[in-house]
Amino acid sequence: MSYPAMPSPHVEIFRRHARPLEPIPTGQTPVLRPLRGVRAVLFDLYGTLLASGSGEVGAEAAGAEVALAEALRALGIQPLGPLDQGVACLFDTIEAMHADARAAGRDYPEVDIVEVWQRATAELGRRGLIDPVLGQIVDFARLAVEYEARANPSWPMPGLRECLEALRGKGLLLGLMSNAQFYTPALFEALLDGSPEAFGFDRRLQYYSYQYGWGKPSPRLFELAAEALAARTVVPGEVVFVGNDMLNDVLPARRVGFRAALFAGDARSLRLRQGDPHVEGVAADVILTELGQIVECILT
Repeated sequence: MSYPAMPSPHVEIFRRHARPLEPIPTGQTPVLRPLRGVRAVLFDLYGTLLASGSGEVGAEAAGAEVALAEALRALGIQPLGPLDQGVACLFDTIEAMHADARAAGRDYPEVDIVEVWQRATAELGRRGLIDPVLGQIVDFARLAVEYEARANPSWPMPGLRECLEALRGKGLLLGLMSNAQFYTPALFEALLDGSPEAFGFDRRLQYYSYQYGWGKPSPRLFELAAEALAARTVVPGEVVFVGNDMLNDVLPARRVGFRAALFAGDARSLRLRQGDPHVEGVAADVILTELGQIVECILT
């Protein structure tokens, strides 16, 4: 007799803390037009497919101190000092790692959050905020998930399942490209009861920034996607990238020749970047206020 695979502990942690999160209207007017000849659709994740309580993964949330305290206690670590310092230590660690990478020539670096927690907990121990011995033997991956589940609540955007099903029905290649960490596929599974692959996302077209050390708005991930699609005879003009940020999503997508759809469905995550010279003169092909509108635009 065979049994279905049990969800990973990380999936269960996200599932336990998940709560419905409604998008906040942006007041934007959708701009829809036909997109002909599309063969592949790539999506940003946080703020586009998933409503994100803090806007995007890794963003500092208002409840960060509480999230840190609860995450530590979930692993049996009792805080020994004020955790405003603990949160500052975490973000200082990320910034220090970013600075090192920029000094080495990486313009938009991405960290591996497990390494961040290794360094941050060691520093918490040195500052006397936690037991330094426990800070060295903790399960850093689980600590990262326990914190993320609390600090950055996420929930599927309205119409997500129907949108993906309709795109699959058109025979399109689907991919993901996100400033994301190792736990992002587990979060997806926790919220949608299925892996990204189960919803049609090609495993070879999933790009999570921590894997490469580069984050958006670097064009690096977009270039990798363009190369992978070219191997399937898909040219850039046959690709649409859907994201919520003019700088991180629309700009690099247009630079590699993709068409771009700006998702303007949630005020928490919409980033128009008005006044930013980097996006001056840059425009999305379409503006969506609901995910399903991309299906209406694509004419195969």
